[in-house]
Amino acid sequence: MHRRLALTLTILIALGAVSAIKAQDKDDDVITVDSSIVLLNAAVLDASGKTVGGLTKTQFTVLEDGAEQTILSFENESTPFAAVILLDTSGSMEQRVSIARSAAIEFLYGLRRDDNAAIYRFDSQVKLVQDFSNSRDIVESIFDLKADGMTSLNDAIYRAAALLSGRPEKRRAIIVLSDGADTKSGRSADTALKAAIAANATIYTIDMSSPDERGSERIQNQGVLKNFAAKSGGTFVATPGGPAMRSAFKSIVEELGSQYTLTYSPSNTKKDGKFRAIEIRIKRPGLTIRTRKGYNAPKK
Repeated sequence: MHRRLALTLTILIALGAVSAIKAQDKDDDVITVDSSIVLLNAAVLDASGKTVGGLTKTQFTVLEDGAEQTILSFENESTPFAAVILLDTSGSMEQRVSIARSAAIEFLYGLRRDDNAAIYRFDSQVKLVQDFSNSRDIVESIFDLKADGMTSLNDAIYRAAALLSGRPEKRRAIIVLSDGADTKSGRSADTALKAAIAANATIYTIDMSSPDERGSERIQNQGVLKNFAAKSGGTFVATPGGPAMRSAFKSIVEELGSQYTLTYSPSNTKKDGKFRAIEIRIKRPGLTIRTRKGYNAPKK
């Protein structure tokens, strides 16, 4: 019975995400989630930043616009995830393409047996490098990547969201390695973020800008990356290198595998297209909870 309910919920959520993203192709201003069932992936961390396991359903409270919701299902076991790695290969990346490539390889090394990851590159266009696989091996063509062209960051995130919406895994992630400067996309950052939320994907952003860069432009670009991460429940990682980079990717893989997955049916059934704020609380002090900030209700 429980397995049948879980399967039904998964199908409903997946169909809702797909329909939302297809609708977006027709109108960039309209993207919604099928809010009959809302799925949340939550990372719970202690004061040192390590993931916390062993929590139970009764310790969680979910609020939507301040109103407590009834949790329909709760999963706390380690489970496989699907991820799309997005490599910025635009002209602004210059010599940093090799660093981004090394970071992607580092992430693949952390995959467990049932995890799956795909790699895409983006410059003026978004192109496949390696399709979904649980292999730690990487195609040789990745070593031929060069920095060239403009930057379609938003389109890349949107494409990743569409890909993940069709995956069977409940836990999904978009790993962005970029300097954050979008100069080409046909879609806005807000549209890309909404697409990721509709696909129940957490965005982790790795700042690949050069430490030598200064000024308001770099701060603005970092702000874009931070916003993608914060609003989807992910994290922003400052310019990586050496042990810090390896540690960052190890933490991301660990977090994705040990998130808590909850579903609820919103008490507010209005189809008004408005944003619904989500908050998760835990009856245990000293813990930090990260999940997406909310979703947009459907319109009539």
